[in-house]
Amino acid sequence: MDFQRLSGDLQSLLTRNHKLTLAVGLLCASHVIALVVILNLLGAVRTVVVPPEIHKTFWVSGNHASPEYLEQMASFIAWLVLDVSPGSIDWKKDTLLGYVAPEQHGPFKSRQELESDRLKRINASTTFAPQQLQVNDSAQSVIVRGRLRTFVNGLETSTELKAYLVEFNHAGARLHLKTFKEISYANK
Repeated sequence: MDFQRLSGDLQSLLTRNHKLTLAVGLLCASHVIALVVILNLLGAVRTVVVPPEIHKTFWVSGNHASPEYLEQMASFIAWLVLDVSPGSIDWKKDTLLGYVAPEQHGPFKSRQELESDRLKRINASTTFAPQQLQVNDSAQSVIVRGRLRTFVNGLETSTELKAYLVEFNHAGARLHLKTFKEISYANK
C-alpha cells in the first residue's frame, strides 16, 4: 500500500467535499434571498392608470385622485355620454360601461340603451362643449358646465346651458364612475 498516494487522494477528496459544501451553501443562501424578494413583491401592487388623453400631470394615491385627474376623466365621461349620434352611441356606450362602477353597471347600461334607441328612432345627435369644470376634491366629484346642442335630422333644435355632476369612487386601485346626472346649472 502506498500510504503517501492514499493520503493525497484523501486530501483531494476532502478539498473537493469542502468546495461542494460551500457551493451548496451559496445556492441555499441565494434561494432564501430570492424567496424574501418574492415575498416582498407580493404585497406591492402598482397599478398604472391613464386617462384616455393626458393634458396635465396628475397622481392617484390609495383611494384619492388628484383634481387634474378628476377633471380629465370627467371631461372624457361627459364626451362619451353627451357628444353622441346614432352612429357613435353604441361604441361610446360600450366604452363608458368599462369605466362604470360594478354596482352601477345595470342602471347605466339600461339608461344608455334607452338613449340609444331614442336617438336612432328620431335621428338625433347631441354635442356638448364643456365650459367649466368644478372639482370637489374631498368628494371625488366634478361638476361639468357647458353648452348642449341638440340636432334632429341635421337641424339644430335646441342650445341650452347644462350642468352635470360626475362622481367617482375607487375600487381595486382604479377610478370608477359612480354617478352621472344633470343638475341645475346655477348649482354650486
